[in-house]
Amino acid sequence: MNPQSRYASHRVYLVPADLHELAGPSTGLVELPTHLDWSEQGVYDLEDDGQLGLMYERVIREADHLDDLRTYLNGSVLVRIWPRLFLPVQARQAWEARFRSLVRAA
Repeated sequence: MNPQSRYASHRVYLVPADLHELAGPSTGLVELPTHLDWSEQGVYDLEDDGQLGLMYERVIREADHLDDLRTYLNGSVLVRIWPRLFLPVQARQAWEARFRSLVRAA
């Protein structure tokens, strides 16, 4: 398959105007709606770094409304875990173009 024809290279990734908009939880359990996570997991323990990272990756990749980002992501948590997130190149570039603090965190 031609890498340029991959879904991730054509997907538009949403990015908020300001990281302060991201006021989601930083602790506890979070259940994602099926439009963000259709896997069997569904519920994420934010105290577990692996689950936290996986949830952030899914929300960033699948959000189709800015409210998805605002509801489930936390700006300060995002900056802290940004270097460890496995994201499509286009998503990472879009976020880092808007927020230089993420580039410095990486």
